[in-house]
Amino acid sequence: MNTNYKCINGFVLKMIAIITMLIDHIGAVLFPGHMLFRYIGRIAFPIFIFLLVEGFLHTRNIRKYELRLLLFALISEIPFDLAFDGVLVELDSQNVFVTLFLGLVMLDLMQQTRARMSMTAKKAQKIAIEILILLAFMLIANLLETDYSAGGILLIWVFYRLRGKNLQIAFWMWVITGYFFGMIEWFCLIAMIPIALYNGERGFAGGRIYSGQASGAAAIITKWAFYLFYPVHLLILHAISIL
Repeated sequence: MNTNYKCINGFVLKMIAIITMLIDHIGAVLFPGHMLFRYIGRIAFPIFIFLLVEGFLHTRNIRKYELRLLLFALISEIPFDLAFDGVLVELDSQNVFVTLFLGLVMLDLMQQTRARMSMTAKKAQKIAIEILILLAFMLIANLLETDYSAGGILLIWVFYRLRGKNLQIAFWMWVITGYFFGMIEWFCLIAMIPIALYNGERGFAGGRIYSGQASGAAAIITKWAFYLFYPVHLLILHAISIL
């Protein structure tokens, strides 16, 4: 199969997700009456989900990955509440890192449970256990009122279960987003274009986009910069909104 059209690596995907998220948040915080910002912003979350699943499948240390997401979920909560609610602490909404953290733990638990089940366990039993885990994490996300909530957790599972089947993912994204979030979220389907162009290459190092796994100081700086961008840009937007 010809895959010459796959021309986007992980670094470019992250940049698309970050830029569209920034546009979305500029609209939400500074220009709430202009929906064009929000339409563009719908592209970000599916790409973050895709990168989460890829990270889960390729990470060398799942515990460090989980702890990193949890750390930034905690760091980002006050900036998130300030930007979107104008208060230091708002218990009725939690930032998207909480959703991604729950999704990662869910995938980890599913994988561990599947590995521990007896070889003689029936396929139906394995599927039933996986669905129960999924429903449990959807409930937790709803109770915590995380960004994208139960619908976000379900989308993470869909990207994991249907990995590589982009048309099927797009169909279920259309169904799930329409049910949980309304028609505005259908703009998220645009995200499937860069996702379909992903070539499996990851990272950025030495000032250039490259093939393979990042290493060294450039890789570390780039990785943490992506995480830090979320709370930092929310604080900046909040500061601008009150000037």
